[in-house]
Amino acid sequence: MFGHAVRRIVQSSPVLLGAVVVAVMAHSASGAVSSATPRAAPKGTLFIVGGGEQSKELVQAFVDLAGGTHANIAVVPTATEESAAAGREKVEDLESHGAKAFVVDVSRAQAQSDSIVKLIGTATGIWFGGGDQVKLADSLVGTAALNAMVARYEAGAVVGGTSAGAAVLSDSMITGNQKRPEADSIGYYGDEFPNVARGAIQIAPGFGFIRNAIVDMHFLRRERANRLLAVVLERPSLLGVGIDEGTAVRVDPNGTWTVLGRSAAIVIDARDARVTGAGAPRLGAIGIHVSLLPAGSTYDPRTGRATLPTP
Repeated sequence: MFGHAVRRIVQSSPVLLGAVVVAVMAHSASGAVSSATPRAAPKGTLFIVGGGEQSKELVQAFVDLAGGTHANIAVVPTATEESAAAGREKVEDLESHGAKAFVVDVSRAQAQSDSIVKLIGTATGIWFGGGDQVKLADSLVGTAALNAMVARYEAGAVVGGTSAGAAVLSDSMITGNQKRPEADSIGYYGDEFPNVARGAIQIAPGFGFIRNAIVDMHFLRRERANRLLAVVLERPSLLGVGIDEGTAVRVDPNGTWTVLGRSAAIVIDARDARVTGAGAPRLGAIGIHVSLLPAGSTYDPRTGRATLPTP
């Protein structure tokens, strides 16, 4: 009943979407809520890439959203152990597409400094690179630097990321760790997700740029449907969006999602589904809506309506 009430509120007032989802997640013990979430309807755009190689067209689309030749993009390579080299490489890539770019690679302590906040305040775009999303979250969740990034997004900047940098954009973040059926401990076990079960996938607070969904990446390429399905069925107020490699989901200020790139995104919608209770021996559901959205498709998360590209 609680989930149906949320759906009616969201459909009638898209501006309330974030506040409603935060309330739902606080209501659920399994939710993970970020400490830095946009407080008002943002004017900015999200550009969420599912990992893999990005085409020149995708990179140019991000640069154009940041202002084209007037773009000033903050590159955050903190997710990778080779952050210095990754930061330089991404700056060169963006500058080859007409933008100006600079690196923000900071420790948690540095992320509280006024100088970093001031530097972020100049950005028209922010880009989070791939690697380990937990490293990104540990460095920035709850800091002044992340608050400054959220403020830039609310004011109109484009915020994007790939792979780990995509996963961290959602309010509740898939860490990459899971509990295997034959083990009691949570850990990284590669890209095999052999079951759909409660408590199998570890979730942690992300950055909260997108609140109505939880993001998975490398989705079709690495066959991650089991992982995302388990996550969504434990948190049916959140849409699951799995984005394939070389593919982006653009989230416009009006809330519409558009799929770009070479492959597709899958949306799992369990908001109206009937899910087995917490005491049931196995996780199950009926009434799940699944959309396979190739490039050129659109999706409205408020209504669940999708369009496919025309021939």
